[in-house]
Amino acid sequence: MLTLTPTAVTKVQEFITDHGSSDVSGLRVAVLPGGCSGFQYGLNIEDGPETDDEIFDLSGVRIFVDPFSAQYLEGVEIDYVTSMMGSGFSFRNPNAAGGCGCGSSFTV
Repeated sequence: MLTLTPTAVTKVQEFITDHGSSDVSGLRVAVLPGGCSGFQYGLNIEDGPETDDEIFDLSGVRIFVDPFSAQYLEGVEIDYVTSMMGSGFSFRNPNAAGGCGCGSSFTV
């Protein structure tokens, strides 16, 4: 479904540890209506999955995806980048028809 680069895996593991991880903690990856292009990505460390979540293990990181978001995340690669402009997660979505300069908003 989706992938995390090694750099993103390391950063997510750090965030989960800082959050006070448990055996069921993980990263929620969501697609939310909004943003300047129609949809935006959301990431959040959560203590456990919701009952209807799809759960993936990517390089030791538990990923939680709700049914609405799953349809938009096929083939998405999540990376963690550092540049002169700052640091943060970036998304490469081969299915996006467009996006905007913020890098976290897209259209399908």
